[in-house]
Formats: sequence, C-alpha cells, structure tokens
Amino acid sequence: MIAKVNSASVLGIDAYLVEVEADIAPGLPQFATVGLPDAAVKESRDRVLAAVRNSSYKFPHRRVTINLAPADRKKEGSAFDLPISIGILTATEQLVPKRLRRTVLLGELSLDGLLRPVHGVLSIALAAKREGIECLIVPTENAREAAIVEGLKVWPARTLQDAVDLLEADEDPEAFTVDVDEVFKGAAVYPLDFADVKGQQNVKRSLEVAAAGGHNVLMLGPPGSGKTMLARRFPTILPVLTIAESLETTKIHSVAGVLQADQALIATRPFRAPHHTISDAGLIGGGTYPRPGEVSLAHNGVLFLDELPEFRKNVLEVMRQPMEDGTVTISRAAMSLTYPARFMLAAAMNPCPCGYFGDPNHECTCSPPQIQRYLSKISGPLLDRIDIHVEVAALPYEQLTKAPTGENSQAIRERVNRARDIQLRRFEGRPGLYSNAHLQSKDLRKFCIMEDGAEGLLTEAIRRLGFSARAYDRILKVARTIADLEGSDLLKSEHLSEAIQYRSLDRSYWA
Repeated sequence: MIAKVNSASVLGIDAYLVEVEADIAPGLPQFATVGLPDAAVKESRDRVLAAVRNSSYKFPHRRVTINLAPADRKKEGSAFDLPISIGILTATEQLVPKRLRRTVLLGELSLDGLLRPVHGVLSIALAAKREGIECLIVPTENAREAAIVEGLKVWPARTLQDAVDLLEADEDPEAFTVDVDEVFKGAAVYPLDFADVKGQQNVKRSLEVAAAGGHNVLMLGPPGSGKTMLARRFPTILPVLTIAESLETTKIHSVAGVLQADQALIATRPFRAPHHTISDAGLIGGGTYPRPGEVSLAHNGVLFLDELPEFRKNVLEVMRQPMEDGTVTISRAAMSLTYPARFMLAAAMNPCPCGYFGDPNHECTCSPPQIQRYLSKISGPLLDRIDIHVEVAALPYEQLTKAPTGENSQAIRERVNRARDIQLRRFEGRPGLYSNAHLQSKDLRKFCIMEDGAEGLLTEAIRRLGFSARAYDRILKVARTIADLEGSDLLKSEHLSEAIQYRSLDRSYWA
C-alpha cells in the first residue's frame, strides 16, 4: 500500500512543498529513501524505526521505500522524520487520517517519539499558505514562529502520538494562534540606549547622519574611547522595522538556525559583530549546501566589524559586492543561491598597531612604516564604500565621572524617521532607491542642488585636500542627508562643511 504525506524543504531562504510517498511491499526487510536525500534524511531510518516502536506502533518487517518528490531537488535536514513516520503508519493502516491531504507535517523525532524543533519553519509556513495548504503540524517549540502566518491552522505536537491524534480527530482541533501586533510590539524593545553614552557628541552626531541616510560609517580612535559602546547602540536610532522587513529578517535567522525557541518574530534591527578571525565563507555564507553568512544575518540591520585591519584582506574584499548590491550570490557545483544582504556597515579601528597614534595622553610606539602598513590593510575600494569617517577621542577623566546627559535613542530616532520620510517621498517611483546612500552618480546633479557659494567651498576643499572623484560623490550624499535632517531642499555651505569633516581618513591618514 502507498501513502502520501505533505512536507516541505528549504532552499535558500524560501521553501517548497515536498510529497513524502511511503510504499510497503512484500520482500525481505529493507528501508530505502530516494529523492536526493542528504545524510540527515538517510539517517531518519533509525530514528523513525525506534520512534514508531517506542510509541506503541508496529514497524513493518517488509520492504519500505520512501520517495521524496520532486526527486530532482536535494532534500536536507531532519524535518522529514515526522512525515515519514506518518506515511509508514498510514500505509500499514495503523493510522486512518482524516485531514492528511490538506496538512503539512514537520518535525525531528527522538528515539522515544518526542518531537524536536527544526529550522526554517516560517519559510515553510509561508510556502504552505502560498500553495493553498490549510493546516500545519509542527513541534511545540516551532508553533509561535509558524503561527505568525495568518490564514493557516497551526497545530503543535509534542510527540508522534500527538500528531497521530491530531490527524485522527473527528473535528479540526483548535489552532494555535498568536497576536502578531502584540508579539511585534513586545519584541520591538532595545536593551541599550544612546543616553548611556557620556560625551562624544561629535560621534553621536555622525551616527545620526549615518542612520538618517543609510550610510556606512568607520570610527577611528584609541582603545577604550567607546567605539564598541557606540556601535552597539547604533541600531537603536535606526527606523523601526516594518512587518515586511521583520518577516524577511526572521526567515533568514530561522533558516540559519539562530532564531531563539521562544522568539516568534525579530522586531528589532539585527546587530551582528563577528570576530576578526572569521572566514570569508562565515562572513558571506557558503558550505557544500550554502547557508547564510553574517552579512545576510545582518540584513535590515547593522554589521559591526571591530578591529577592522585585523580581518584578513580576502575576507574584507568579498564584502564589496554585497555592500553595493544588497544581495550575495553563492555558487556551488550543485546549486546557486542568492541571499539578501542589505545591511549598514559600522566599523571600528585603532589609528596604529599600538592604538595611540595622535592621542595626546599616550605616546605612540609605532614607526611611520608600521603605521602605514597597518592602515594599508584597508583597501581603497573598500574605504570608498564607507561614506563617513569619524575620529573618536578618549574621554577626559572629568567627563567619565559625570552622569550621562545626552539625548536618548527615541529622540534621535524621531529625527532620523523624518529625514527618511523625506527621502522616501523624493525617491518615490524609483525601485531599489530608498536612502541617500544608494544615490548613483547620475542622480547627484538632480537631487543635490547647492545654494550660491556652496559649490565654490566644495571645489576649494577638493583642490586643497586632494579628495578623489568617488570621495566627491560621498561628500554630496552625506551633505544631502544633513540637509534632510534640517528639512532643507538646498545644500548649504554648512551642510557641505560638515560632510567634508566626515572624510578625515582621506585627509589625515591615507593622504
């Protein structure tokens, strides 16, 4: 007898339905799984056998064939344990399901029949709804994540026996539900705040400009000056995530397996801070069957690279394409996948190997060639993709002992939101263009109109300080954002002057 059960698999960050076919035929006892299963799927044989027996059911001593259709797509993961078990029980008539064809089943089985959580449930729930599936049976730990998708009946199961009971019930069981708005509101809380930071008003201002225009930022200063503290609070002044952005971000984290068990939605901007020993595959993503890397986990949020020159050069260079395109494509012999990677880069570094070059309170022990070699680890093309460079000075003792008196993140975020709203209205009808940081060179003349006298200031700055043509474009973009923060249509001299100050590395170190 043949039984067919609906399940699903993840490819990239999206999912597709898989039909699990179970055939019980006469012959010597054998268990075969076909349909391009990976090692985890093949190993389901032993888990399924033990779980079925330990749930008081009989495992057939016959030839068992499991087919995963479509057979030309690679199937990976342990989520097929539950549908394979249900297929075998149905094929041996130990289970008479009443709602099998309109239900998708997922779950990894332990040897005693307990269901363990699996990855990518949100993507699978969205795919099930898209294909017209009405019901979804998932492990209890995945129920909140799946219930985010409206219009889908989600039934949590703790054991294999629970799943059987759900399928055999005369009437549809009560579905597990969550209030999406309430979940989103409850999760949209940051534990950090800009009000905690003492002093550093110039750096706070530069981060506000970066947040308002979507600009990448590089902070340079001695150890202990607060670069990491400021970077960790950077997401708190970015615009609040929309529901669409939240769903997309949650899908990536769910597929990567980093979504917490009690977390249904990611409602705050992601902040990822990989160590400088990370590989290029860890940063961009990769593997035999590609998985998202740190740049994708930082999608719609902030990627913070501390001690930037300590990262291997090949690791930094692979970021150039996703920084420009907002996506990363990973190609392997078996497949090619594209992951979203629209993040804001916040980087921090010391000015020299010892960290105290230019610090009036400490003597630098580095020679000029050492400093040059240290700074040259950051390539020109990568530096050109960072719009704002800001120097972070060490705080004097008097400021350290004072209570924090700065603005909180909410006040700064309100100004950022107003500036972003101006940009959205300006770029309406231009797909892919949503902030000043993504302006192309051809757009600068149209959107960056300067008042009388301002262009002369910029020309003189370019001539005296030796800025490149690409730095000229960056200055105009940042000045456009500063003008948006003030609600000005024209770029004024003070806007350009502030933007020029944010190219300090071109002027002081690399020049």
